[in-house]
Order: sequence, then C-alpha cells, then structure tokens
Amino acid sequence: MRQITIKAPGGLDNLLPSDAPEAPAPGVGEITVRLHANALNFHDYMVAKRENGAADGRIPMADGAGTVEAVGEGVESLAVGDHVVSCFFPDWQEGDDRPSDFSRVPGDGIDGYAREAVTLPQGWVTRAPAGWSHEEAATITTAGLTAWRALVVDGGLKPGDTVAVLGTGGVSIYALQLAKAMGARVIATSSSDAKLERLKALGADHVINYRTTPEWGAEMQNLTGGRGVDIVVEVGGPATLEQSIIAGRPGAHLALIGVLTGVSGEIPTANLMRKQQRLQGLIVGSRKHQEDFVAALEGLGIRPVVDRTFDLAQLADAFRYQESGDHFGKICVTM
Repeated sequence: MRQITIKAPGGLDNLLPSDAPEAPAPGVGEITVRLHANALNFHDYMVAKRENGAADGRIPMADGAGTVEAVGEGVESLAVGDHVVSCFFPDWQEGDDRPSDFSRVPGDGIDGYAREAVTLPQGWVTRAPAGWSHEEAATITTAGLTAWRALVVDGGLKPGDTVAVLGTGGVSIYALQLAKAMGARVIATSSSDAKLERLKALGADHVINYRTTPEWGAEMQNLTGGRGVDIVVEVGGPATLEQSIIAGRPGAHLALIGVLTGVSGEIPTANLMRKQQRLQGLIVGSRKHQEDFVAALEGLGIRPVVDRTFDLAQLADAFRYQESGDHFGKICVTM
C-alpha cells in the first residue's frame, strides 16, 4: 500500500513515499475505506512546510475521500461500496463544544489520508455528495465546510444579502458558489484580471482588482450604494482585515477564516466597534455541519472547481503548485 510520510525535520523535500501494510480489518464500530483522493489546503501546506515541528513519520492530509471496503460489527449507517469523505475534527460530532487546536486533526496531530486505505471509526466520515467524483468530494472537508459555516451556520446567509469573497482559493470559490446558489449578491477580489474574468463566469456580480484598487473596502461600499456588504469571508488576516471592516455594513458578519497575510497584526477596533460588526474566528466545522452541508450541496446542485490533479507520489509538487498561487479553486491528489 502506498503512502506519504513526513520525514524529520520536515519541509516539502521530506514528503517521502513509502510502502505500508494493508489497513487492518475493521473492529466494532469501524470501517475500512479505500482512499482515492485528497484535496490540498493551506493548513496541509503549513504542516508540510513546518520544519522541526512536524512529527517524524506523520502521514499528512486532512481531506480524504474514498469507498467503504469493509464494515465492522455494529456499523449500520454505512455499507460496503458507499462513497465517504473525512471530517476535519473527527471528535467534534456536533454541538458547541468545539476544538481549539489541531491536536486531533488528521494530517497534523494524528495521521491523515495521504495513503491508499485506512481503518477508522465510522463517525470520522460522512457520506459524500451523491454523484460526485472522489476528487470533488475531497474538497468539502476543509474548504467547502469552512465556507458553509462562515455563510450559513454562523453568518445566517439569506437571499438578497451581499457577500464579499477575497481571492480565488478553495474557500473563496466555494463561498461564491454557495452564496449565488442561495440567492445572494457577490463581490469578489483578485490581483489577476484573468482570474477576475473567471470569477465573473462563476456568477460574481462585481469584481475588484485589489492590486490596482487597494482601497477595495471603499469600493465595496460604493458598489452597495453606501450600505456595505452583509458578510465578508475574510481569508487574508491582518493585512486585509481593515478593508473588510470598511467594506462591511453596520452589524455585518466578518468570518475570519484565514491567516494568509500573517498570524498577527493591528485591528482597527474603533471602526469595528463603531459599526457594531461581528468578527468571528472559525476553523471548519463539526460532523453534523458536514452532514447538513452535503444535503445542501445535493439540493443546490453546485460542483466544486478543481484546478489540477496530481498523483499521490507528486504531493510535494502539488504543494509547490499551491505555493505559486497560480491555481484557481482546489488542487487534488489521487491514489
């Protein structure tokens, strides 16, 4: 069985292929999944790049999709042949007792899914959306569910709202697609005019090149007649948060889901307070959130944008492509 492990001290050059024994037979409440695809995320990239911090021999990748190959005693909700997809927080089944670290996240604190098969508790996966490829299904674990929670679970998205999405990564593309499918208006940003055209093709109502329009928060105010946007899917962090606050209407929901521009920085707290906005950090979601998301995807009929697919043995090259910033949507690897 093929797998990828991180060899100490870490870094992309130390993502190494190796042989592993076949997954053990499932025990009580367990299933064996033949994995077919992973999807890359910024979190996976940070783990892979982490030098002197990654566990020696750790199997990376949080997003895994595949087919149930065997079921153990007591498994009633899944059957052999079912298509399933992993959960980012396998222990967070539902409710408000949410995790605050990555100690139990596959591919980080525990072994992930950069391998051909795995035996695990049945509650660590959900069904994949009906009719989706394994590559498509792998994109929901982190990027898709983060967008769903930002917009719907926490943001209370409703038809007629205006949503701001920043950039063309997996979360932002998913947020654009979800918002449009649910009757919202979307303003999207990118530094590439070519990517802006692709955003418009996906349904963006307005697009802004943030390199040529650095005061894009004020431009979003103009595009909404001075009202401001209802929800901002804030993936940048400290370097973009000021503009997101400017862009938001009084009482807007700012979903802080990324740290692409750094892990700390100044926040214009006076403006945030004056506008009585809600700034909420979030990391993906629970298994129940994912089940609801899968049901919504099947009803809405949208499909994810997969930019490029690599073979599992090329995982380091896939991360280098992600690092280049040339991608639009998700990058996947297949087994």
